Amino acid sequence: MNRMTPPRNRVFCALDTADAEHAQRLAAALAGTVGGLKLGLEFFTANGPGGVAALRASGLPIFLDLKFHDIPNTVAGAVRAAAALGPRLLTVHAGGGGAMIAAARAAAEEGAAAAGHPRPRLLAVTVLTSLDAAALAATGVAGTLDAQVRRLARLARDAGADGAVCSPHEVAMLRDACGPDFLLVVPGVRPAWAAAQDQKRVMPPAVALAQGADLLVIGRPITGADDPAAAARRIQSELAGGA
Repeated sequence: MNRMTPPRNRVFCALDTADAEHAQRLAAALAGTVGGLKLGLEFFTANGPGGVAALRASGLPIFLDLKFHDIPNTVAGAVRAAAALGPRLLTVHAGGGGAMIAAARAAAEEGAAAAGHPRPRLLAVTVLTSLDAAALAATGVAGTLDAQVRRLARLARDAGADGAVCSPHEVAMLRDACGPDFLLVVPGVRPAWAAAQDQKRVMPPAVALAQGADLLVIGRPITGADDPAAAARRIQSELAGGA
């Protein structure tokens, strides 16, 4: 599988806001301090394709984290439209099954080619980092959290996904289970000086990279700081020093 080469700056900042002007100010402030921007459901629901285009104009790569999960035909149509917006990365839920993931992969190629963009790397979301073992069991999953993550990641890889979104605590396991070319994108990353908030399976950025993560997604420790660019630079400094 042709894995995306990670950028030199491997931190994508999550802009979890519905305010397009605020997002644009953050993007301008963070230019040169992060490797890309993650836009999720909150931003996309409020601002749509136009909001994505405005932030893509900042020059930073876009990770469009919409976590599509529906029947294969519906997901294919959504992915085709999303890929035409030129994101670098795009997500679906691995729980949608192999046929859905395969349809998404084909649609990503079609949508990007029609718009003249490179195909976005398709990432499968395994188990949300807000869930712990007890919360997963409450959904009816009988096995362990690790077993479920490994099962879904392998299913996604075999169906054509380029990588997975996973907890930092699952990186080493998935690198072993899915091989060196499987792109691992890791939220739930918190510097030691930042609060965990609603993430339950967290890890410091340098440790996550050492475990084998390719890209780190960090939101509120940067966006909630009085000086977001300074917070991003502090994280980069810690990564450079292995702290």
